Amino acid sequence: MYVAVKGGEKAIRNAHKLFASKRRGKANVPGLTIEQITEQLSFAIDRVMGEGSLFDRGLAAMAIRQAQGDMIEAIFLVRAYRTTLPRFGYSIPVETARMHVERRISAAYKDLPGGQLLGPTFDYSQRLIDFELDPEAPAPTPDQSETVEAGPMPRVTDLLGADGMMEPDPEDHPEGLIGDLTRDPLSFPADRDLRLQNLARGDEGFLLALAYSTQRGYARTHPFAGEIRMGDVDVSFFAEEVGFEIPIGRITLTECQMINQFKGSAKAPPQFTRGYGLVFGHSERKAMSMALVDRALRWKELGEEQTAPAQDEEFVMSHSDNIQASGFVEHLKLPHYVDFQAELDLIRMMHKESADRDTDTAQQEAAE
Repeated sequence: MYVAVKGGEKAIRNAHKLFASKRRGKANVPGLTIEQITEQLSFAIDRVMGEGSLFDRGLAAMAIRQAQGDMIEAIFLVRAYRTTLPRFGYSIPVETARMHVERRISAAYKDLPGGQLLGPTFDYSQRLIDFELDPEAPAPTPDQSETVEAGPMPRVTDLLGADGMMEPDPEDHPEGLIGDLTRDPLSFPADRDLRLQNLARGDEGFLLALAYSTQRGYARTHPFAGEIRMGDVDVSFFAEEVGFEIPIGRITLTECQMINQFKGSAKAPPQFTRGYGLVFGHSERKAMSMALVDRALRWKELGEEQTAPAQDEEFVMSHSDNIQASGFVEHLKLPHYVDFQAELDLIRMMHKESADRDTDTAQQEAAE
């Protein structure tokens, strides 16, 4: 399909050297350290970990530095590295109800058991560039008098469920029936477990656009942010050799429970239904978008009408992966000389045939 480019190997080596020089920048400017990226670009770290499907802050920082801040390239690097790691088992499902909560808000209830915790966020700030921000200044110390001691934090959906206003929690899959997109190719129709896996590592911008569309009348589902919580959860692994669970670490997660109206069906009474989002790190925009799209994709299960792109399972899942999308778009940069010459010859032939027909038509009209 492609023809060799003269001097290609040498040109590619030089291109890599040029990029390395551009990435490093001026020699008199201190280089970025992994610690700087990890500590000061936490949102970028969280996105790379989530869409790269690997929770490792240091590795995500290395990928961001190597990719010169190109997030999709960094995600590509992390995901490629993840495929080289051995898989020795599956962890026990994490229990987000036991999360060590750092931030927890609800747009549905003002007063919640356990309280609302604003935590670290810029949601309530003006979007103005701080020209006086000093990168060398020490981090400000939070006012301890404003700190709220968090108590038990039942989920908003549990509070509604106790009154019969929320659909029941989905039943657990029988053992061994949960899919794994990291090992098996995507196929359709897909159950909700695979859809959620796909959305969890899907492109944030793509999911955000789809989520936005559901609120603009395309698969409108009347959403309320029932609860968004962010914090650390313990991860455990069941070791068959010893016969019990072993804690193996702690990860940061953001969970979103989106509450949606539901007029009921022949199988279910009028009640609230849910859309669910769970992602690595502090990634509220992604978790909310995931929850809205998850709810839109449940139209068939809830007996609703399909009217919008966000409800099209194959469209959403086949196009949400930014690594696949990037590869398919960027492959157009590769040599297509033979293909283009074939197309060019075809167009020239068609152009000549069209011109010949016009000439013949003009001669016939002149003769008449």
